[in-house]
Amino acid sequence: MTFLNIVILAIVQGLAELLPVSSSAHVVVAEKLLGLDPSSPPMTLLLVMLHTGTMFAVIVYFWQTWRRTYFHSFADFKRIVVAVIVATAVTGVIGLGAMQVIERTVFAGVPHAEIEDLFGHLEFIAPALAVAGALILVAGLLERRHAARAAAQASDPTLAQSAVIGAVQGICLPFRGFSRSGATISTGMLLGVAKARAETFSFALAVVLTPPVVAREALRLAKAAREGGGASLAGVTGLSLLGAVVAFLAGLVALKWLSGWLEHGRWYLFGIYCLVAAGVVFYLHGIGY
Repeated sequence: MTFLNIVILAIVQGLAELLPVSSSAHVVVAEKLLGLDPSSPPMTLLLVMLHTGTMFAVIVYFWQTWRRTYFHSFADFKRIVVAVIVATAVTGVIGLGAMQVIERTVFAGVPHAEIEDLFGHLEFIAPALAVAGALILVAGLLERRHAARAAAQASDPTLAQSAVIGAVQGICLPFRGFSRSGATISTGMLLGVAKARAETFSFALAVVLTPPVVAREALRLAKAAREGGGASLAGVTGLSLLGAVVAFLAGLVALKWLSGWLEHGRWYLFGIYCLVAAGVVFYLHGIGY
């Protein structure tokens, strides 16, 4: 893993993070094209650290919006905190349960198998991209059909809606390609939440979810280092932190010109993009990547 590799992957992550097209899938494909192993502990730690960098960019960029939306009053703050807790709790139950099921079925009989072993398999990423694309496409087309009603919706997700969004987020966790932001925002839209509110809520969930995911990958890397996995914990962590900084800067640049484009009723186009990307990933898998 070279400095140039880090910069390339960080830029890919930074540019793709705001878009509902699975930035992690783009990073995994880029890693494969660069000859890296996306399922190795150093690469999975790098991936979540890149997410951390772009999440800080999201916090910086959306802070004023969150302050107006969630910190306007104690009642607003309490309501969103409860909604985030409910959604995150459901995510934990569904996500951890799905990981256990996959590890015991897909990897049955494989010693020391982990969910991260899926991340290097493009044959799993492609269908996940296709499912996410279909969900985004349906939500986007319905949004265009009911544009006036959607614009009138100004409330945050209810607790029931938050639980459903959290469940969908949990399903996304084991699968690279199943865009977390695309799936959660689309689910909110299909449940009747305005896209802007669903988008704000989705990013709030991501900020809460990122630290435990980073901790999981750091523990996984430490275990690999103890077992003679080869990579130096200090060296890999240092490179991952560098990647997070580059991803943060790339994310800020991308947010400057991407966010406005997102708000012009073109959500369905991201669904089309994901479906095309799924075809490309299938092709790359077919030729040996």
